[in-house]
Amino acid sequence: MKASISLALNPNGSESFLKQLKNAGLRVRDFDGVLKNKVLERSSKSIDALTLYEALTVSDQAQMREFYLSEIEKVEPALRAKYQSLYRYY
Repeated sequence: MKASISLALNPNGSESFLKQLKNAGLRVRDFDGVLKNKVLERSSKSIDALTLYEALTVSDQAQMREFYLSEIEKVEPALRAKYQSLYRYY
């Protein structure tokens, strides 16, 4: 699962990931929505991320969520500016 997040948010795939979030009407920090809408699978060609996530213990789920949130903050500033509406808290 960590590899799927890294692949989706790497410099080559992050714009595609952000476009898919926009098309799905999701905010970038909505990790549950990302999993339910299978955005990671479309971005990284991974297996079912939601199933993997649900198989984790609660503490591991929290660590995955934190890893995802830290990775979205590493997206290059130009892309963050382009997709600023996805990064807003409100």
